[in-house]
Amino acid sequence: MIPAAAAAGLALLTACTAGTESSGPPKVGASATDQTPVTIEFWHGFSADSELKAFEDTLAGFNQKFPWITVKATKAIQDDQIIQSVRGGNPPDVALSFTTDSVAEFCKAGIFQDLNPYLTASKIDGPALFPKVIDEYTQYDGKRCVLPMLADAYGLYYNKKLMQGNEPPKTLSELADLAKKLTVKNAKGDLEVAGFMPISQMYENSPIHTGVMVGAKWTNPDGTSAIGSDPQWKKLMTWQKDLTDWFGYDKIEKFRKSFGDEWSADNPFHKGKVAMAIDGEWRVAMLADSAPDLDYGTAPFPVADDQPERYGAGFITGTVIGIPKGAKHAEAAWELVKYLTTDTDALVTLSNAIRNVPSTLPALQSPNLKKDEHFQTFLDVFANPNSTTLPAHLNSVFNQQALQEAQIKWESGRADDLDALLADVDKRINDKLKLTAGG
Repeated sequence: MIPAAAAAGLALLTACTAGTESSGPPKVGASATDQTPVTIEFWHGFSADSELKAFEDTLAGFNQKFPWITVKATKAIQDDQIIQSVRGGNPPDVALSFTTDSVAEFCKAGIFQDLNPYLTASKIDGPALFPKVIDEYTQYDGKRCVLPMLADAYGLYYNKKLMQGNEPPKTLSELADLAKKLTVKNAKGDLEVAGFMPISQMYENSPIHTGVMVGAKWTNPDGTSAIGSDPQWKKLMTWQKDLTDWFGYDKIEKFRKSFGDEWSADNPFHKGKVAMAIDGEWRVAMLADSAPDLDYGTAPFPVADDQPERYGAGFITGTVIGIPKGAKHAEAAWELVKYLTTDTDALVTLSNAIRNVPSTLPALQSPNLKKDEHFQTFLDVFANPNSTTLPAHLNSVFNQQALQEAQIKWESGRADDLDALLADVDKRINDKLKLTAGG
């Protein structure tokens, strides 16, 4: 998620840059005929050695096709740095963001250029190339200012040894029953192994991910909040609170705070302290690297007991890439964006190296895509028609924070009227929308 400071920067840009884009993009394909040597700047957020090596291998393929274009890549870039570069008039030519929930702001503020003219000129049909769910999260209000470059899918990881022969749960009631059965406490009643951590503060357990388990809606067609009126949110949070109360909120919070960093080898799933956990497909590569002997499995999310037909669905998000407003070499930049988002070999190379889901239909079907039983789960989740993403919204980050704060109050016992709590979330979201909708 985008930091608060970056969100503030986005709001400022919305006010000061709207309507300042050029009337049209530079000529698409110019770099294919004009082979004057050019160097373009590419900013991305990857930093791990394996990720950087994957980019080097992929860019080598690009250099073979476009030897006159030199790509100067800068790693570990965050959204706020991209925003500041655009505001300061010195942006890179290509920028990559991990923040799909800010696409609406990116498009409205003109931080990235509209790519629809580029796609049209290049005869690329987005809906035919990209799966529906990610075709939607790369545009807002008719403007497609970014393209997908790999995707993330979420599911359930389970430790086969700790599961004691039990199959992964398919419903929320099965998940609760198994979580209790597999939990181990010491003589003092403190947790030593948790069957499942139900609280929203546990790593990837935020409502943006868990809402898919009950098919919960975030917004109404007019952009107002549906959180208070959709009974699925109440169903999910009631289930979650009942299981939290079984553990004891103080006990489970004490256990959570003893865990290592989510992105390190000290992750409690790696260490056998948690039997089942919600996570993304990237965990497959992390486990292979730091816990190669762990015997584990992957499965789709459990779903509400009255929605068995939705089993197999999950939350989908991903990396996005585009050409920032004011890029100095837009024609060459488009060639790189097009290559990284539509070239099947490039996407498969990246997917095989860093174990993200490839984001085009041809790449998903490529015989060169490495598959195993663990990773296949996420390919299936990605292809499931019931899988969802967060709808594009001007206040996406705020909306998530508002619900997350309410859920923490609820699970901790600091709020006892769930209807009133969710109604207040609606009010906060709708009040914020009134302030920003015309911005």
